[in-house]
Amino acid sequence: MPVSSPVPNLDANLAVALDALLAEQSVTRAAARLRTSPAAMSRTLARLRRVLQDPLLVRAGQAMVPTPRAEELRDEAAAVVRRLEALLAPGGGTDPAELRRTFTVQASDLVGAALAPGLLGLAALQAPGVSLRVLAEEWEAGPALREGRVDLEVGAIDHVDPETRVDELVTLRMAAGVRAGHPLAEGPLTPARLAAAEHVAVSRRGRFTGPLDAALADHGLSRRVSAVLPGHLAAMTLAAAGDVVCLVPTALPGEPPTPLSDAAHALGLRLLEIPVPLPPLSIGMAWHPRHTADAGHRWLRGAVRRVIRPGRAAGRGGSDAS
Repeated sequence: MPVSSPVPNLDANLAVALDALLAEQSVTRAAARLRTSPAAMSRTLARLRRVLQDPLLVRAGQAMVPTPRAEELRDEAAAVVRRLEALLAPGGGTDPAELRRTFTVQASDLVGAALAPGLLGLAALQAPGVSLRVLAEEWEAGPALREGRVDLEVGAIDHVDPETRVDELVTLRMAAGVRAGHPLAEGPLTPARLAAAEHVAVSRRGRFTGPLDAALADHGLSRRVSAVLPGHLAAMTLAAAGDVVCLVPTALPGEPPTPLSDAAHALGLRLLEIPVPLPPLSIGMAWHPRHTADAGHRWLRGAVRRVIRPGRAAGRGGSDAS
C-alpha cells in the first residue's frame, strides 16, 4: 500500500492565524488578538498567501476586504480552530452530564454494596450517562488496573504496583456483629466471652485465622471458627440467622457513620465493641496514573469519596489534584 505524502506546510499556528485574520480583516487587530506584533502577523499573512495561492485580504481604501477564496475559508477556519482548542484543552473541565461511560470498579461484596447505591444516586443527579460495573476482588489488582480491565479498586489496598496511585478514604475499626437476642448482647463483653462464642470468618483465601486470633492469643485465649466465607455479606447473613459472631467494619468513635455498616444494620445486627485491641482497617482507592487527569475518572474518584466518607471534609486529595 503506498504511503501518503505529508501535507505540505502543515502548521496548526497557520490555521489559528488564518482564523484571526479572516475574522478581524486587519493585520493589526489580528496581531493584537494573538498577542503578537503586526510585523510578525504580516509575515504570517504572506506565508498564508503562498500556501493557499490566494491574496486572502486585499486593500480597499483604508480597509482590507476578503477575497472570494477567503470568504469560502472563513467558517471552516473558525471550525478548525474550535476543534483544535477542544483537542488541546485540559480534560478537567468536562461537564459530567456529558459523560457516556461505563466504569469498572473492583471491590469486595461489602464495599460494592456500600458504593453502588450512592454512586448510582450521584450519577443520576450529575452524570446520567454513566453506568457502573462492579467486579469481585482479585488477589492481585495491579495487573487489572495496568491493563485497563479495572478503572478503580476500592477497599483495603495492600497489593499495588509501584506506579499505582492510592488515595486513603477512611479508617475504620472492627466490631462484633451478632443477631438481636444473641447471648453476647447481654452484659459486658469480655475477651473470654468473645472467645467462647462461635465465629464465622471472612477470607478470600479460606484462612481460619486473622488479627482477632492474634489479639485473643495475647490473653491466652482462642476462638472456634465454624465457617470461613469469602465475603462479609454472606457472613453477616449467617450471623443474622444464627448464633455465630462476624466482624463488621464501623466508624471510629466520634466519626460520622460509614455506609460500610449499612448492610449490618439492614440485617438487624447488633454491633458490639471488641474488648481486645485490633489494628485499624484502612479503606482506600487505587488507580493507574494514566487516568489521573481524565475528567470522567476524576468525577468517579470524587463520587467515591463522597459516598465512602459522607459528612467528612474532603481532606487529602479532596479537590482531586491527585
